[in-house]
Amino acid sequence: MMTSAIVILNWNGRDFLRKYLPPLLSSIEGIEGTSVVVADNASDDGSVQMLQQEFPSVRTIVLDKNYGFAGGYNRALKKLDEDLFLLLNSDVEVHPDWYTHLLQWMELHPDCGICGPLLHQTENRDCFEYAGAAGGFIDRYGYPFCRGRVMDLVEQDNGQYDVPADVLWVSGAALMIRSSLFKSLGGFCAEFFAHMEEIDLCWRARLEGWKVSVVPRSMVYHVGGGTLNAGSPQKLFLNYRNNLLMLQRCMPKTLAISHAYNLMARYTFPEEGPDLFHNCESLFNGPEFDNETRGAILDTSVDLAVMHTKALLFWRRCLDGLSAAVYLISGKGANVKAVLRAHREFRIMGKECSKKKLKSYLKEVLAGDRGDIARVLLYADEAPANKGGKHFKLRGMWAKWTVLQRILKKESIFAEIKDII
Repeated sequence: MMTSAIVILNWNGRDFLRKYLPPLLSSIEGIEGTSVVVADNASDDGSVQMLQQEFPSVRTIVLDKNYGFAGGYNRALKKLDEDLFLLLNSDVEVHPDWYTHLLQWMELHPDCGICGPLLHQTENRDCFEYAGAAGGFIDRYGYPFCRGRVMDLVEQDNGQYDVPADVLWVSGAALMIRSSLFKSLGGFCAEFFAHMEEIDLCWRARLEGWKVSVVPRSMVYHVGGGTLNAGSPQKLFLNYRNNLLMLQRCMPKTLAISHAYNLMARYTFPEEGPDLFHNCESLFNGPEFDNETRGAILDTSVDLAVMHTKALLFWRRCLDGLSAAVYLISGKGANVKAVLRAHREFRIMGKECSKKKLKSYLKEVLAGDRGDIARVLLYADEAPANKGGKHFKLRGMWAKWTVLQRILKKESIFAEIKDII
């Protein structure tokens, strides 16, 4: 049996802990090898004292300052050695049998590195919650969205997402991850501080060949905005900056794999159809390709990936600029400053992808030395029109722009994303 730790990172969430710890502790009674840990990010509201007095069975890790979501969890989880970590926000109310379903999923699916439950609102309990809803994706410009939540529009849960699904990311409000994977990835990117760090973590796990899944039989209720409210300029700044950093770091590897498979599929088997994983893998490692051809595939795929990532970041910054203009017209000067600050820090913190490292990574993927990464990242598009064209598409990325779709179609957008891969 795998051991597990439910770890709550707390910062001035005393009242949430007092309210939601009792049902949490009740939900794991009788589950062997599971414990609850509260890591405190230097709260000044008496959280630690309250825990010691009212919940002495809960282990407490006290940090010397507020390291944010990313840094706080990195430091806390280094002190734990369980097989599984469940990261849980302090403002989450759990369903009685939520945890059993997550444990069973990880035990039965060894290829899954991260999983999460459905997130519902605590107020409108039949509606999905903003932070993660029924699992997350990104659109063509890198904007995150969820099944059940697009921008500020949330959907009622009528069972439309009750089938387990592989997604690009699950919310950090309730995220289960194998401890070995968390540590091998180096944890969260600490410089993110908060926001987007769980999307970045899930994406990096996918780039190492792990699946990220939503387990709909598990459900929790999330208050949301417990630390920073939705209109906070600081939250806006972190989201804009971290989104750009994440795209710069994760997109080149993803696109390089996609381009490599499409090159082999398009030019070698133009009439054979889209399901060419085996053919492409055998081809790259077989006698059909000499070293010069393999080198050309690697070089071309890397060049295209870097070029397309730069183009994506350019358009994203243009779109961010448009949103700043809207904030300016609306009289939200603090939000304008947040966007400008995010772009300024991105220019300072951002690092363009090394073509040498990217080529090395891609070569290992195509040679089969890094597991079945391509099948986790790509799917074969079976549309007849794609024969002789681009056979492979990226899992977890929608070809449309969710912002525009949200404005134009509103509720009808959910019908389109229901069955997204």
